Amino acid sequence: MYYLLLKLKDSTEQTSSKTHFTVKCLLNLYFLYTTIYFGRTEVIDNTRNPDFVRKFVLDFFFEEKQNLRFDVYNVDSRSCNISKHDFLGQTFCTLGEIIGSTGGRLERTLSGIPGKKCGVIILTAEELSNCRDIATMQLCANKLDKKDFFGKSDPFLVFYRSNEDGTFTICHKTEVIKNTLNPVWQPFTIPVRALCNGDYDRTVKVDVYDWDRDGSHDFIGEFTTSYRELSRGQNQFNVYEVKHIMFCCFSLVLPLLVTLLSFKVESEYTFPTSLHYMSPYQMNAYAMALKAVGEIIQDYDSDKLFPAYGFGAKLPPDGKISHAFPLNGDGDHPNCVGIDGVLEAYFQSLRTVQLYGPTNFAPVINKVANCAAEITDGSQYFVLLMITDGVISDMVQTKEAVVNAASLPLSIIIVGVGPAEFDAMEELDGDEVRVSSRGRLAERDIVQFVPFRDYIDRSGNQVLSMARLAKDVLAEIPDQLLSFMKSRGIEPRPSMSSSPLPALHRHM
Repeated sequence: MYYLLLKLKDSTEQTSSKTHFTVKCLLNLYFLYTTIYFGRTEVIDNTRNPDFVRKFVLDFFFEEKQNLRFDVYNVDSRSCNISKHDFLGQTFCTLGEIIGSTGGRLERTLSGIPGKKCGVIILTAEELSNCRDIATMQLCANKLDKKDFFGKSDPFLVFYRSNEDGTFTICHKTEVIKNTLNPVWQPFTIPVRALCNGDYDRTVKVDVYDWDRDGSHDFIGEFTTSYRELSRGQNQFNVYEVKHIMFCCFSLVLPLLVTLLSFKVESEYTFPTSLHYMSPYQMNAYAMALKAVGEIIQDYDSDKLFPAYGFGAKLPPDGKISHAFPLNGDGDHPNCVGIDGVLEAYFQSLRTVQLYGPTNFAPVINKVANCAAEITDGSQYFVLLMITDGVISDMVQTKEAVVNAASLPLSIIIVGVGPAEFDAMEELDGDEVRVSSRGRLAERDIVQFVPFRDYIDRSGNQVLSMARLAKDVLAEIPDQLLSFMKSRGIEPRPSMSSSPLPALHRHM
């Protein structure tokens, strides 16, 4: 899940009094195109360079093309009918383009008014992170307003999360502390997603009430904060002056203060659902696919050294995203000893990297293709094994990479794991229609794709599942190897020679 932050530069050639921003979202779903109004920002007064506060929360799907349209308007009245306002320009893009841009920041020129420069829109996408975290906090207050005529107040707090439309939704109530003007409330726990929906800068409003038995609680005052501010913990920034109403001449005029005493965040653990989950009792689907194919194919490699790569992860220590990183962490020597060595490197990498999108196939395909391009005399043949959950973010570049690699001594095996639809993977498998890019057809079919779920034995027999998988994914390799040799006029050598069959690579 991502949220978009929006900004404009030079939104119109003429000075406008108010600039209003609307979004309509065009989604590609099962080849049906439907225009859906998604949301609207606040109005920014008297500026040609508005920096909008309101964010748009969007679910991001790697496997779908999520088309977006942004329309900019100058608001001249209170009418909710957008046709009553002046159109300033529009632009189109996909959500993937924004997320895939450097730093998740995309600039686009607005257009739509002939003969006019409409300005530039700046789109920034940020992933909603830590939505499974839970926060525990404790607050106290002093010098609260005395609402009860014959006694002190019975105060409690009400927390509200701000919504995209400017409204507030209640998300927590503290207990009532009886007969005090200086309450200390018990610590309470709340999911971060309930407090701010993962947007750390979203406004959190807190109302202070005096409890009454008949339910007509007296409003004492309010203050606002945010998750990011609260997460700083106890300090001078988390002492809030309560804005309150003066009910009579006897009301207190001294500042009413609410103080954050403590704040901590912990992860909310759930049953493991990741396809990479490392169970102490059985291998995950990635490891099973790697072992099934690797143990057979390694018999044709003379030195049993396999360069193994992952793609789609943030790497320590700086969190840089990589789409072709060595699983063993050694960029100069990415080789692993045998399939067991590859498995060991895979499990170790899961403990050190953070899996992260987008998932690009082209970089690792091109890396192996470059190795294959150096040895085209028939002495070596390369097999690239890619294991994936079916998500692919760079289909155009991947097709180009496959077409280029089709003329090299290289075969690509793709094993799909998990419950996803694998339409994109099927498209790369050229059994029915040869892969093409920019009008060029692949010289030969080098891709074999199979979904791992089709080979899982219902009785839970992993050995049988792996045997079935290996048989099918390796079935086309001999013919692919021979097709390359024949196309280059390479005949078998009279004596046996070491001809390693090849480089194994690994998707995380």
